[in-house]
Amino acid sequence: MSGGRSLLVTGAASGIGATIAASAVAAGYRVGIVDVREPNAPPPGAAVFVASVADEEVVEGVVDAFGAPDVVVNNAGIVRFAPLVDIAAADWRAVLDVNVTGTFLVARAAARRWIAAGRTGAIVNVTSMNGVAAGPNAGAYGPSKAAVALLTSQMALEWGAHGIRVNAVAPGLIDAGMSAPIYADPATRVARESKVPLGRLGTADDVAEAVLWLASDAAGYVTGQNLMVDGGVTGSVIAHLPRPTSVDTVGHGRAGDRGVHG
Repeated sequence: MSGGRSLLVTGAASGIGATIAASAVAAGYRVGIVDVREPNAPPPGAAVFVASVADEEVVEGVVDAFGAPDVVVNNAGIVRFAPLVDIAAADWRAVLDVNVTGTFLVARAAARRWIAAGRTGAIVNVTSMNGVAAGPNAGAYGPSKAAVALLTSQMALEWGAHGIRVNAVAPGLIDAGMSAPIYADPATRVARESKVPLGRLGTADDVAEAVLWLASDAAGYVTGQNLMVDGGVTGSVIAHLPRPTSVDTVGHGRAGDRGVHG
């Protein structure tokens, strides 16, 4: 349980953010939702703020209106997919504005208030497996999530002395939110599931559980981490490359043999 603490989550009108918000309410948090759209069915008791995280003045006002939360979850993100040679500069900037600058502005607003009041706090940023492994035609999305991962480390380093923990979760192949249209195609769904070591796609609940753990006292000595919530898929690339079965016995029973890598 949260012990009556408060949590502010961005990009929570739908998808993964909405699940994080509902899970936080169920865990006993007082929850605030920030999104550019009104949620269809906000969790009972949640405060809703229709606002853009990329607007500094608006962000400061939202944090003041909600009251400096105990936990911030930076989930807001957008995509503008296109090959790099074709992507419009305006689309590139829009993704960076929301995904990177928005994460920074919300986190900084909370951190300023915690530091001024001598309070501790926890921040969980949502990155992506695309910030670790590049994907084709992803435009600014992957680079923006890689930037958020490093920003997480920077925040953890600079704010740790104030008792502020900053971590990230990196969802993998999640059947929710912006990825839902991908898995509406049955053939694509089966093909992708087959590449995940755990044998299934992830869910919004999988991500929410990881977020709430990082926000909790159970993770009290964890900071600066980018936790992969991906069923093992990001680290399984070699498993999908051709490999003759004959090499699986190379080096067996011979002292000093180093085997065959890859």
